[in-house]
Amino acid sequence: MRAAGVDAVAEYASAAYGTPPGPGTVAVAISASGGSRETLDALARHRGRSFVVALTNRPESPVAEGADLVVPMAAGEERGGVACRTFQHTLALLLTLGAPGGAAPDGVAALVRRAAEASADLLDRRGEWLAETAGLLDGPDGVYAIAPVERLSSAEQSALMFREGPRRQADACETGDWAHVDVYLTKTRDYRALLFPGSRYDDQAMEWIRRRGSTLVTVGGEAEGQAGAIRYRHDDDPGVALLTETLVAELVAATLWARRHLDS
Repeated sequence: MRAAGVDAVAEYASAAYGTPPGPGTVAVAISASGGSRETLDALARHRGRSFVVALTNRPESPVAEGADLVVPMAAGEERGGVACRTFQHTLALLLTLGAPGGAAPDGVAALVRRAAEASADLLDRRGEWLAETAGLLDGPDGVYAIAPVERLSSAEQSALMFREGPRRQADACETGDWAHVDVYLTKTRDYRALLFPGSRYDDQAMEWIRRRGSTLVTVGGEAEGQAGAIRYRHDDDPGVALLTETLVAELVAATLWARRHLDS
């Protein structure tokens, strides 16, 4: 939205001090369950004072009470208890909100159709890449996810999948910042990572990955020194990548989760 010229900010609902409410403010509350305590607490200061939009998978939930506009995520039931489709649907809706010039519906609808084709391609061909990728990332020191700042959500969601499902140590890092933060782990750890290409600093990270002999799998692109690469339909489109690439981590995490139950 900022790139489109909108004065916008993303806030943690748990922040002690947030943006003040007012008639010129639109507050978008995001809660899949509609009952997240910190979201409801943050929303309380905006109800009746700002224009409130509730983005939720449960339109009848508390987050929708008093909202000026309720937007259903329409992600359906997440039977595994982990937010996968919910994450994807949230991003698509936020893209619609942030698209400039009122051209959002057609443009985002076309993007979502391409993302659906990309997701189907990854699912249909998972027999070709899933077992190998799970093996490459199944190390003793956790799994790391690296993404450009424009798609940092992909790294954060991927790391969450490994923590929430198979209960693996996992963390996310922005590609440019990686050389100042996570590079140190490659010296002393069996460092294994997913890289979502697209940053101008991919080569900088890969230079250290190669030098330290770390294991890295790319998703939607190629990098010199990669241990594996997963390609999918339309992966040259950054918008499709944003909506699709986390499916790789979701499926790998599910595989490791299943292995954990079998082993126990």
